[in-house]
Amino acid sequence: MDMIFDIVSPLQLGGAIAVAMLAGLIKGLVGFAMPMILISGMSMFVSPEIALAGLILPTLVTNGIQALRQGPRAAVQSVMRFRIFLCSMLAMLLVSAQLVRVLPGEWLLIFIGGPISLFAISQLAGFPLRLARGPSKLIEAGVGGFAGFIGGLSGVWGPPTVAYLTALDTEKREHVRVQGVIYGVGAVALFAAHVGSGVLTPRTALFSLILVPPAVAAMSLGVKVHDRIDQKAFRKATLLVLLIAGLNLLRRAIFA
Repeated sequence: MDMIFDIVSPLQLGGAIAVAMLAGLIKGLVGFAMPMILISGMSMFVSPEIALAGLILPTLVTNGIQALRQGPRAAVQSVMRFRIFLCSMLAMLLVSAQLVRVLPGEWLLIFIGGPISLFAISQLAGFPLRLARGPSKLIEAGVGGFAGFIGGLSGVWGPPTVAYLTALDTEKREHVRVQGVIYGVGAVALFAAHVGSGVLTPRTALFSLILVPPAVAAMSLGVKVHDRIDQKAFRKATLLVLLIAGLNLLRRAIFA
């Protein structure tokens, strides 16, 4: 544990575990938001770079569980259907991940907080995008690239992904599965990219690994609760939490 306490204090570690549990619970309920909650929550008491490293393994593991919930065949079908989105996302993610150590911390917070806030506001205001006739390859590649660019910088590619799937009126169960597939593939790329960028080191990897069990346990609870409550109402509450988190990151960036 001495390795951990070289980068975070015991109090900070306890706070990170609590944030991981909250993130896992909400991911189990609505299928997304784990990286957003982890990065925004942990950034309140550790540096953005440590928070980014901490979210990598919990995100990787929980998305693997989510993607394979209906079996490998369904996951492969989702990969094939959204292959243009995935390829574009992965390419931009690998490029932008190398900018983490170049961009000032304030800019990183803006890149995270801005998209989170805009996504939450648009959803709460009742103005989701609509692509009733289906997307063009250019739109799919563009949205995927934008998601990957943000993801490489912050570990967060949920807002554009969820907005895109919502715009396609994706069926609920497939919506959650596709999120797991897209986030899972992105999480593998994020892991590799940040081994190369220097964000994920033996110390930060151990910190991230410690957050996996509480995140998975809370996600399992969230899935059970999901079947018992009004998901639509809870999703609105989740969006409010995300909006507050995003605005808090912007506040820190502007008034740092």
